[in-house]
Amino acid sequence: MSSIIGRTAFRATPRLRMSPTLRRFEQRAMNDERQEGKTALQKGAKRDPELYVLFAIMSGVFGLAGWHFSRSPTSASSERTVAKALDSEPWKDGGGDAPYQYHPGGDANAPKKDAPSALNVVIIPNVTLPKELHDNYNKWGKEGF
Repeated sequence: MSSIIGRTAFRATPRLRMSPTLRRFEQRAMNDERQEGKTALQKGAKRDPELYVLFAIMSGVFGLAGWHFSRSPTSASSERTVAKALDSEPWKDGGGDAPYQYHPGGDANAPKKDAPSALNVVIIPNVTLPKELHDNYNKWGKEGF
């Protein structure tokens, strides 16, 4: 609702325009400044002709950098894609306890191998646990870890 009111109010206000004499004066001032800029640029170019060479080199460097990054842009992560083994999801085997599987080296002809655990395993030395907890949670030296 407020946007409708705002648009209506904007349309109702008179547009502010410069008088023709001010507009002419401003155009003359802009033309004078533009001419002064051109003459200063020509004087500088005559005094330092090596700027042409520098301009050419810098244009080439920025052009090559733009071309390079347009062809192979940088990425946020350095992860490599791994070929997925068909029907390797644990939930498709009916269980859910089986680990994911992958083809070693990305070779689809190689036999499937169980993937390592996604959880980070930290070994804390000198901790005494009851035998059942130790057997349950200690994965060190077990198959697949």
